[in-house]
Amino acid sequence: MLLKMLREGLGRVLVFGDWVSRPKPIKRNEAQQQAANIDAQGLSLYQFYACPFCIKVRRKIHALNVPINVCDAQNDQRKRQELSIEGGKLKVPCLRIEEQGKVLWMYESSDIINYLNQRFGSV
Repeated sequence: MLLKMLREGLGRVLVFGDWVSRPKPIKRNEAQQQAANIDAQGLSLYQFYACPFCIKVRRKIHALNVPINVCDAQNDQRKRQELSIEGGKLKVPCLRIEEQGKVLWMYESSDIINYLNQRFGSV
């Protein structure tokens, strides 16, 4: 129990640090931003709020100025089951990519960030 409290407390400190030092989002013209918004519709990030790797991915999403649906796989049992059953494992962060009728579940924060940079990084 003490370990859980310590981990939760440290997680909250990381969340606060993220909030204080969050990078500015990139600027796009209106047409580019609309295209990015449409392109992001098939993306969902399954995450735990205070997970350091999830924070890292959320920072990148914010910096890229992309409206990706964020799913709480820690407290929402339905999202937790989706991640476990459809994704194949209960591991966060996980980016659910749905395009052209196919679904891909991408794990590992570095892989997710590289994918997002390639897809949304050029303005």
